Amino acid sequence: MRLLHLADVHIGVERYGHPATEADIEALPPCFAPGADRSAYLGMPTRLLDFLSALDEAVAYALDNGVDAVLFAGDAYRSRDPSQTHQREFARRIARLSAAGVPVHLTVGNHDLPHVAGRATALEIFPTLDVANVTVGASVETHRIETASGPLQVVSVPWVRIGSFMAREETRGLTLEQVRQQVEERLSHFLAEEVARLDPSLPAALCAHVNIAGATAASERSMMLGNDHVLGLGTVAIPAFDYVALGNIHKHQVLARTPPVVYPGSIERVDFSEESEDKGFVIVDIDPARPQGERVTDWRLVPVDARPMRTLSVRVAPGAEPTGAALAAIEREEPSVLARAIVRMRVEMEAEAEPGFREAEVRRALTAACFHVAGVERAVERGSRARLSTDEASGMGPLEALARYFTARSVSAEREAELTRYAQGLLEEERESGTD
Repeated sequence: MRLLHLADVHIGVERYGHPATEADIEALPPCFAPGADRSAYLGMPTRLLDFLSALDEAVAYALDNGVDAVLFAGDAYRSRDPSQTHQREFARRIARLSAAGVPVHLTVGNHDLPHVAGRATALEIFPTLDVANVTVGASVETHRIETASGPLQVVSVPWVRIGSFMAREETRGLTLEQVRQQVEERLSHFLAEEVARLDPSLPAALCAHVNIAGATAASERSMMLGNDHVLGLGTVAIPAFDYVALGNIHKHQVLARTPPVVYPGSIERVDFSEESEDKGFVIVDIDPARPQGERVTDWRLVPVDARPMRTLSVRVAPGAEPTGAALAAIEREEPSVLARAIVRMRVEMEAEAEPGFREAEVRRALTAACFHVAGVERAVERGSRARLSTDEASGMGPLEALARYFTARSVSAEREAELTRYAQGLLEEERESGTD
């Protein structure tokens, strides 16, 4: 039995792109939306096409390599209210798998939830239309999926919105940390109940959109607010599961090996915090005839041809001409790589050199060489004032950034505690209202 595990497709990310031209359409890979009229994609954001192309690579692999089932661990869309175009394009890919008889299990992620509790999730259209071979995990429950290689048990754990998971009376008087702890305990209890009902003679997988303690976060920190609930690794890494398919963290990583507990990462690069990461999906091979705990024979990340992101860092030597140094750095890069890349440039210089930096000229050179110019950043040395690097700042949560601010301003411990409580309350209100 062969499974394909992917997550965090985030259709609708459009940053760092431009309206697609005929040249952009011609450059799309052969696997892109087969059978569709490609001219219909003219003018669409190129970054939307990047994410769709990556998803098409996964679909093509599934159809060409004997995949028995696809486990999607959440976040089909960037927005909680995806446009009709985004919904159509995701459905187009799922329909290809469905028509080929490949079962697809879709677990609801935080970006698939509506802004207002009680409304339909972005994935509910599939069971509503009774799409063949598609199941949706919108609650903690077990699904028996019939594959070409036999039955597969899939326990789904969707993203939990605290406000709809616990009654307001239950949370009255509790701190944010106490509420999170109760959510984690309740989730663990519900999961244990599902595990107790599994048939140990059949392969079983967990498909969950959750944060697991010990995972290394990347750009998803900047796509969520505050400190969300976290499950302990021991809650999911249990012998009843042959494989644990996770979503929500954009960095590919393996948290345990018996059973494999795996984040595939986002399928395309969302921002520069993912610049050096491989992007793709995970293939899992299972032998149903083996005993529980020994069924997984192999798993591996299959890379996709993700759009490269490249940071050009230039350190201008004292007395050197800054514009020339920046242009020379561009010329040293491989032209074929830059032509496909989203590029940003950082130019470090002394304050005396800044008046001589001709940014417009540098931007023109970058625009001629690159797919997209994300920006030109000047890092000017002006005395001893400490500044956070862009990477450090982008990987920092709101409460951590606030703590850094308090430290820099020498705020008293009592005042810091009081202001932090207010900040936690505001973040919780934003999360409950569905704002990203």
